[in-house]
Amino acid sequence: MTGAAARDRVRALTSWHHDWSGLRVAVLGLGVTGFSVADTLTELGSRVRVIFGAPDPDRERLLEVIGAERACLADDEAQLADLQAFDPELVVVSPGYRPDHPLTAWAEERGIVTWGDIELGWRLRDKTPRIADWICVTGTNGKTTTTQLTAHMLLAGGLRAAPVGNIGVPILDALRDPQGYDALVVELSSFQLHRLGEISPYASVCVNVADDHLDWHGSREAYIAAKAKVYANTQVACVYNRADPATERMVEDAEVIEGARAVSFGLDSPPPSGFGLVDGILVDRGFHAERRSSAFELVTLHELSSRGLDAPHLVQNILAAAALARARGVEPAEIAAAVLAFELDEHRVQRLGEVDGLPGVLWVDDSKATNAHAADGALSTFERVVWIVGGLLKGTEIGPLVERHAHRLVGAIVIGAERGEVLSALERHAPGVPRIEVVAGQTEETMTEAVLAAASLAHAGDTVLLAPAAASMDQFEDYADRGRRFQAAVRSLAGTAEGSGGDADDDAPAGDRDA
Repeated sequence: MTGAAARDRVRALTSWHHDWSGLRVAVLGLGVTGFSVADTLTELGSRVRVIFGAPDPDRERLLEVIGAERACLADDEAQLADLQAFDPELVVVSPGYRPDHPLTAWAEERGIVTWGDIELGWRLRDKTPRIADWICVTGTNGKTTTTQLTAHMLLAGGLRAAPVGNIGVPILDALRDPQGYDALVVELSSFQLHRLGEISPYASVCVNVADDHLDWHGSREAYIAAKAKVYANTQVACVYNRADPATERMVEDAEVIEGARAVSFGLDSPPPSGFGLVDGILVDRGFHAERRSSAFELVTLHELSSRGLDAPHLVQNILAAAALARARGVEPAEIAAAVLAFELDEHRVQRLGEVDGLPGVLWVDDSKATNAHAADGALSTFERVVWIVGGLLKGTEIGPLVERHAHRLVGAIVIGAERGEVLSALERHAPGVPRIEVVAGQTEETMTEAVLAAASLAHAGDTVLLAPAAASMDQFEDYADRGRRFQAAVRSLAGTAEGSGGDADDDAPAGDRDA
């Protein structure tokens, strides 16, 4: 089949029930996403070859079971030669591959159709007669909490729903569920949005935008442009953050389905078509028939406080999720019930309590703060902070964050590969703050030394806060590994530190998903 004929065939494949048999598909990457793509396409009868760099014995055995080919090759040159020899008609790219990666660049230069897993999922969403609406969520921070909350609210409203995508559950796995879903809440990273393709969300939100992954996207403008794709072709509601003008501009510029509404959220009193706060009550003026004069009451800040959900960034997440759920028909009382039964993830403003020997010092795990915007929310929560900070900065500038919170810092413990940048920012913006640099040779030693150093600076009334404002892969497997090691080091400080375990916001991922 000629290149043009192959392209025409692939682009015409818009249903599970079309003929995918014999199609030569190269899948780049063997993570959770890559395996889900291979598993799906082999089920459809395609000839699938997975090309990847790091050995993964378990998934490699599964590839053999499902009948997919594999090529585990250490360097890009060898992978490219294998890809060229396979001569694919379609390339499906796992989210982490940069736009300028040699394999994707070769495929695109050759005119080979190149998709991400989200576009493939959109084309295959009709496996069952019960075709789910897609509710799409992105943002630099808080998108995972917003995704989880939205799914929780939809379930409370009697819908069969699930959180999928960048949250860790591949969308293709959900789409193959024989029961089908009424709605899927799809968390989208900027990596996935870069290769989004043509989809049409039922409702969509960009929770916020701040500098992140500029090394991957190349510029702030490219990063924002990727995030803005979440609103394209939205059918019912484009939800945006009133406190973040960039998200409002995204909605203004989006090409949407006629009749789709702009619905805002924020911590102020909401305008018509908005969600917000009035006298300590979260309210909905977005979907009230008399929204110009009335509002639905959802929950109170007092009720949220009793659940540890009253931090400002969490309230924003709740309001964004409520707007998405209301767009899909969930009633205000059902939303309130869902919020007050919601349990937060570990490693984001997770309060571990005190330890023996350091009375009055609170220890907090916010390992999910993989960028400055996320760390800002955690730092804003406490008055006196011994800050454990550092890792991979991903091309972003940490100086403004240090300057903003210098007044609350009583100490800083600097870890990670890019310590120089962090130390320099502390010297410029917080010169009087004591700081200790942790130069650990082993991953196992890093958190032990950081916690001991923090204990040496902390006094009653202080909070020791792990909010690194950086990705973790320089020293840890992912943010969760970093958080677990921090918690273990805290427990080992003195005989007891089991903690109270209150969580907070969420974001980022298995293996530091995109933010």
